[in-house]
Order: sequence, then C-alpha cells, then structure tokens
Amino acid sequence: MLRKLTPYLFVAPLMIFIALFTYIPILASINLSFREWNFLTPDMPFVGFRNYEQLLASRDLWNSLWVTTLFAVLSVPLRLGLALLIANYLVRESMHVRLLRGALFLPSVTSTVSIAVVFSWVFSTDYGMVNALLGTFGLGKVQWLQNPHLALWVLIFVNTWKQIGYDIVIYIAGLQAIPRELYDAAAVDGGKRLHVFRRITMPLVMPTTYFLLVISVIEAFQVFTIVNVMTKGGPAGATDMLVNLLYEIGFVLFDIGRGSALAVLLFILLVGLAILKSRIIGRKVHYEA
Repeated sequence: MLRKLTPYLFVAPLMIFIALFTYIPILASINLSFREWNFLTPDMPFVGFRNYEQLLASRDLWNSLWVTTLFAVLSVPLRLGLALLIANYLVRESMHVRLLRGALFLPSVTSTVSIAVVFSWVFSTDYGMVNALLGTFGLGKVQWLQNPHLALWVLIFVNTWKQIGYDIVIYIAGLQAIPRELYDAAAVDGGKRLHVFRRITMPLVMPTTYFLLVISVIEAFQVFTIVNVMTKGGPAGATDMLVNLLYEIGFVLFDIGRGSALAVLLFILLVGLAILKSRIIGRKVHYEA
C-alpha cells in the first residue's frame, strides 16, 4: 500500500502548490464574476450575469479587444520572423556567436518594469535619445508615446526587443535538431540558400514555430507591464489592452465583480484561440524529419 502511495506523496507538494495558486484562484474568480464586490465591504451579493452584460455592452471592452488583437497580429509574426532569421545565423558555433546569443537572450530575463522605464526615457518627447538622434539630422521632435498612431508601434518594438531572445534560443534548439545530412544533400544537388531555407529549414522547424506561436499569442494577449508603465492605456485608449482594462476595473475602480468577469472572458478567449490554432495549424505540423 505504501509503495503505491509513494509516487503521489512525491508530487503532492507540487500539486498542493498548483491548487493553491492556480486552480483555487480560477474557481474564486468565476464565483466573483457573478457577484458584486468592491473590496471594502464584506457583502458580496449574487447578481447573475449582470457583470458580463455590462462588459459586453461597454465600448471600452471592444476597444481593448481590438487593440489587443491588433497588437498580437502585428507583433507575433514580427517576433517569430526575425527570431527565425537571426537563429538561422546564430546556429553555427563560434565564440562571437555564443556572446551574441547571450546578449540577445539577456533582455528576456531582465525585469520588464526596468525595460519599460528605460524605454520611456528613450522615447521621451523632450529628452529622449531617439528624438535627440533625429535632431542631429535636423528633424523635429516626435511624440512617440503621446501620438495614438505611434504609441502602439513603440510598445510592439519594446515587447519584441524583450521577448525575441527567448524565441531565438528556442529556434536554435529546433534548428540544431535538423539532420545535417539534408543540408549536405541539398548542397550536392546545387540548392540555393533561399531554396534550402524554404524547402528544408522552414518545414522541419514547424513544430518549434507552432510552439512559439502558441506561447507568443498568449503572451501578447496578456501583455500588461509595458503598457501600464509606458502609456497607461493612452493616448485616447490607443494602447488600452485587455489586461490593462482588467487592472483599471478591478484595482482602480474596485469593481471586483466586473474585473473577475473580464478575467473569465479572457480565459475563455485564450482557450478558444489555442483550440483554433490546434485545429488550423496543429494538423500541419509534423514532428518527424
């Protein structure tokens, strides 16, 4: 009997930890989404689907959904495309390549708050490095974070700069798993570099691309820190993404019921996207060379 229980005893601490900090909070959020609560009173009256109805009728929700979707559609292909091209160069082994790998990976393990603060200064209108550089060419100051048409692009750049190092490392691992004999055979047949990349590298690295696509889309829909530090959702709601809206509703307005309802809707959206990607892209992924 003890022998049968031993494996469960080993994993019990981890399962308890996951239950306390993942599953129980999820269930609590679902419960709170059907209630009205403001953190200040012990009363939490049941209001049914009213929180969901108010959210779905709110223009702020649809604006945030549009901005978040636009951010994901623009940033994810940019990240993965650049990461694959850079990884294809860095897959070779040499001292300077190893140093470059480390330099590119460093931002992905650096505090997001620190990165957001630094880039807030870099893109500052009055004393930012970017405008100072433009000034040397006789160009005027640009309001990078105050212009609704530019602020989202700045966030895409900052997010890509931070996350691309992780994508590169994963792509390098995927590229190293491709049998070298395939490239040797292509070289013997006189295959050009672009043709080899399109016919051999891209198909065989598709499992890695699919993994990074899932991770990147989830991350894009959950981006918060750079938005909160650099723009706070402005200007005029141009960068007000879903998690930032959730923060404003729940922890600025203290409307925990609506905030929990938005968290549940975001969870359903991400699960739906994961299933959709699995149906559309997952079937085309082959895990054997």
